[in-house]
Amino acid sequence: MTLMCEAEGLRIDQFLSQMVPGLSRSGAQNLLATGCVTCNGKPVKKNYRTRVGDVIQVDCPEPEPLQISPTPMDLEIAYEDEDILVINKPKGLVVHPAAGHWSDTLVNGLLYARGASLSGINGVLRPGIVHRIDKDTSGLIVVAKNDLAHTVLASQLKDHTLARTYEAIVCGNLKEDRGTVDAPIGRHPSDRKRMAVTDQGRSAVTHWEVVARYRGYTHVRCRLETGRTHQIRVHMAYIGHPILGDGVYGRKKPELGQESQCLHATTLCFCHPRTGLPVIVTAPLPPYFQKVLDRLKGTVG
Repeated sequence: MTLMCEAEGLRIDQFLSQMVPGLSRSGAQNLLATGCVTCNGKPVKKNYRTRVGDVIQVDCPEPEPLQISPTPMDLEIAYEDEDILVINKPKGLVVHPAAGHWSDTLVNGLLYARGASLSGINGVLRPGIVHRIDKDTSGLIVVAKNDLAHTVLASQLKDHTLARTYEAIVCGNLKEDRGTVDAPIGRHPSDRKRMAVTDQGRSAVTHWEVVARYRGYTHVRCRLETGRTHQIRVHMAYIGHPILGDGVYGRKKPELGQESQCLHATTLCFCHPRTGLPVIVTAPLPPYFQKVLDRLKGTVG
């Protein structure tokens, strides 16, 4: 793949992640580290900053064969056509295989249910996967069934036109009815398994509004403007209202019977990759979430 640079002063990994559909910055850094990227015919270091007129050549290596076993799985399909599939993912299901969790993921179930009719841009480990949600977050995730759909949806993710809305129960009572958290998110400086608000992080914006108030807890709706790892969990904890059940960023002891975050992806809104028409998919609150609300009824704050 040959790219003509029209931007001045971008880090090369940032430029690549912007220009190559489905390529993350960490993926770009891997390509740079393995010598798969040249600039004006010469090897390029990861800290290189682009100049207008640079000719960037990207040679993606063929993925190593890796057997991901199709696994029978009861998937809840919220929407499907010839190009896309929207799954209502249950809490506790990992999206794609990774170190320490190679089986019984959503990808294993997708391979069994849809086989070869998934996009290949993201490689053998993530066929069809355009975005992801955490293992213990439930709700909607869109899957691409071909490379055209994947490219268009990935572009919508980058320009923030693929809208994702979540509902959550947070600890404490929010004083305002709505607000915005605009705070960069990056790796925690001392615990690399966690994320944190940090000046060295990437831009992250979460809009929230109150759905209902209870004694000691608030039901909120959150809309992502960006999509950083653990973004809603980090941002709500940052403003002093961690998500109920989030033992990583919130209170360590289980409350109201929740041992993992009470967070559900309720709505996806995007333009169809082939027709350009708007698509809106919604998922009702799951039983675990509704059970918490039922317990909170009668404690309106």
